[in-house]
Amino acid sequence: MKKVKIDFVSDVACPWCAVGLGGLLAAVDRIGPELDVQIHMQPFELNPDMPQGGQNTGERLMKKYGYDEARLLENRKVIAERASAVDMPMNQTKDSRSYNTFGAHRLLHWAGTIGQKEQVALKRSLLKTYHFDNLDTSETDVLVQAAREAGLDEALAREVVDSDRYAEEVRADQSKWRQLGISSVPSVIINDKYLLSGGQPPEAFEQALRQAAEEN
Repeated sequence: MKKVKIDFVSDVACPWCAVGLGGLLAAVDRIGPELDVQIHMQPFELNPDMPQGGQNTGERLMKKYGYDEARLLENRKVIAERASAVDMPMNQTKDSRSYNTFGAHRLLHWAGTIGQKEQVALKRSLLKTYHFDNLDTSETDVLVQAAREAGLDEALAREVVDSDRYAEEVRADQSKWRQLGISSVPSVIINDKYLLSGGQPPEAFEQALRQAAEEN
């Protein structure tokens, strides 16, 4: 069986990352046992300086990109439809807030030391926590709850979150991807060679994975 390595560079705070991950996982399901697809979640903080308590997401985006409210609502509608199509729940409202995600990335690094299945499950759980439940991913109890819902050990997750464990590793990984030219997410690197950017549909990922496997 041919192996295909995927580095999924993303942030829990990014709604298009949920769309992209849903599309990737749908593509992997379509391919089935034909390929051994190895997925590694890689960290990228969109808002590393996000203050405690976060900021209103709509207000932040309108200020950052010069959107008016109509443009913001249209973008949210498109994202919600795309996310729903790949089984990634989305519930962005006027009260949705943007939160710090560094602790979430540390927790994901920990899950990756356990296994791919666990890390992907936690990523899905954290995306739901952020974009559907609208909970603060800088809070310990919120992160522990996400880990529990992903089927991970609650006590071990709390130990990671309450400590500074994996902080250096996450910072080093983020620095590496930025040095390699990654400036937006999701960025999906296949076999250290091919790059797919943005919330691609399942068809695009399936085609890219099959092509990479043929050339491997």
